[in-house]
Amino acid sequence: MKKDRNVYLQMKTLQEAKEILFGMLTWPKTPRQEAVATPEAVGRVLAEAVFARISSPDAHLAAMDGVAVEAEKTYGASETAPRELIIGKEAFYVNTGNILPPGTNAVIMIERIREAGQDRIVIESPAFPFQHVRKVGEDIVATELLFPQNHVVTPYCVGALLSGGVFRVPVKPRPKVMIIPTGSELVDWRTTPLESIRPGQVLETNSYVLGSLIEHWGGTFVRHEMLKDDVEAIRQAVADGTRGDFDMVLIGGGSSAGSEDFSRRVIADLGDVRVHGVTIMPGKPVVIGTVNEKPVFGVPGYPVSAIIAFEEFIGPVISRMLGQEARQREKTVVKPTRKIPSKLGLEEFVRVKIGKVKDTLVATPLPRGAGCITSLTEADGIIRIPNHVEGIKEQEPVEAELLKPIPALESTIVAVGSHDNTLDVLADQIKASYPAFSLSSSHVGSMGGLMAVKRGVCHVAGAHLLDPEDGSYNLSYIRRLLQEIPVKVVQLVFRDQGFILPKGNPKKIKGIEDLTRKDVRFINRQSGSGTRILLDYKLQEHGIEPDAIQGYAVEEYTHMAVAVAVQSGAADAGLGIFSAAKALGLDFIPVVTEQYDLIIPETDFESDRIQALLAVIRSTEFKARVEGLGGYSTKQTGEIIL
Repeated sequence: MKKDRNVYLQMKTLQEAKEILFGMLTWPKTPRQEAVATPEAVGRVLAEAVFARISSPDAHLAAMDGVAVEAEKTYGASETAPRELIIGKEAFYVNTGNILPPGTNAVIMIERIREAGQDRIVIESPAFPFQHVRKVGEDIVATELLFPQNHVVTPYCVGALLSGGVFRVPVKPRPKVMIIPTGSELVDWRTTPLESIRPGQVLETNSYVLGSLIEHWGGTFVRHEMLKDDVEAIRQAVADGTRGDFDMVLIGGGSSAGSEDFSRRVIADLGDVRVHGVTIMPGKPVVIGTVNEKPVFGVPGYPVSAIIAFEEFIGPVISRMLGQEARQREKTVVKPTRKIPSKLGLEEFVRVKIGKVKDTLVATPLPRGAGCITSLTEADGIIRIPNHVEGIKEQEPVEAELLKPIPALESTIVAVGSHDNTLDVLADQIKASYPAFSLSSSHVGSMGGLMAVKRGVCHVAGAHLLDPEDGSYNLSYIRRLLQEIPVKVVQLVFRDQGFILPKGNPKKIKGIEDLTRKDVRFINRQSGSGTRILLDYKLQEHGIEPDAIQGYAVEEYTHMAVAVAVQSGAADAGLGIFSAAKALGLDFIPVVTEQYDLIIPETDFESDRIQALLAVIRSTEFKARVEGLGGYSTKQTGEIIL
């Protein structure tokens, strides 16, 4: 049976899509509101202006411990002409916060008086009217405006409201959103055992992410039960949501060009599709329309696309419903550590790690796949590449939207180079032992790490570069490539590198010669990585041409990615470290024990952050955790070898 496919017709730019979206929105002529107790109003938006009902303070109060007096009767007092006052008649003892006795208008601090017998005191300086006195209405005057409408109530506001006698406040109802997760491939993580999930099935997580974002932006949500790719069921759910008390409806998944992506079709059947496809990446498949005069969105299924679509469209709609401006992130100028290519015609949201090296904030791009949620959880910022630009040059100053505060970025240890599982242990241990610092590692291969040191865009580079001439690691490359850059080399670990194979080694692979078999698919590491250099050396040693290996050109950037490829059946073998194989319960054939070092520019070596890094590396706890991963030796960990 032929299935219809959606086609992106007349995709809109981000700006055009936003203009269409906000132009189509309608709100009730009479704004809705509800009253909530003042202490419970934090984070809510005021529906009306709020005025004080009482003054604060509501009487003249002593602001110091001492005596209350009529200031005019103290004039002329001095050290040479002290004045005596009668307690209970001309002076009255008061504590801080007491109401001033009738006939008094000033307080003399207790330190400034001297007792002169029973019921008498002596002062040696005059008071002035309202000295050390909190006047009526000093803080709040009855009937004055406390906060205007559309003001967001903060914890500080609670004190002002209660002090002004306002115990309940009128607030705007939180916009209510229905989220409808769709897709026959989805499974419920709450009820499905992990071991029963079949290949191709996907844990449904987007609705929980979207729900949390809705609450973060000031709304509330209801999650509809998951629906299969059944157009009638989806249509009914959308119809029910837009006829009910929801302010908008989100259809999760089903917004792209697939034959079973029903969002556009359902919205068109029930209402009006205004936008299908926006020239942004991730987030291109988003659908925007109205049903029963309420906005309905087809949200892309890939997690990063869903989040970008929310932050660019859905979140701002919630803000507009609450009378707020769309939220803006702090921005700053960064320099990319390497070239970032981009497609003409698409505005791209590139997730980056950011750290301060010398006096410059440097940004290293993360994986750009729309399905990589970790590209956001690990990101420090986002660089937007306009749709008319083909990319950004290396170290070209560019603006980044920050996901973390600048002080946190300035205390980040920027590590670039070869991937190793011990870096995750190191990052965790640094945060536990030295909370002011954090380790951010980008995996670009050993050669990429040395080049980052050469360009001055990192604090640390991880490398395990084998010199085929003498069997040494790293030093010959450092002497050749970093001649003008003084560095220190710290030994991190020795590790077992070898072939990662499926459990049970079903294809009976015994060594490198088996990689040339027609029934063996290999998964490689990227060019410039130490593992790739090791492989090429071994191939040359055995007289094997790379073209003879099926999958030689298929690359991954981490040892764990290689292990996952083997575990999933995408490859029959890959070269990687033992700890990656052990972590996923895979078989392993050792090839070599290699040396993994950290290369640190001398200009950074004595810094607090690097000294903290070294202290952790040399700690007993770190070494024990590394040994527990399997396939590692820490016998020289922390030693300076150059």
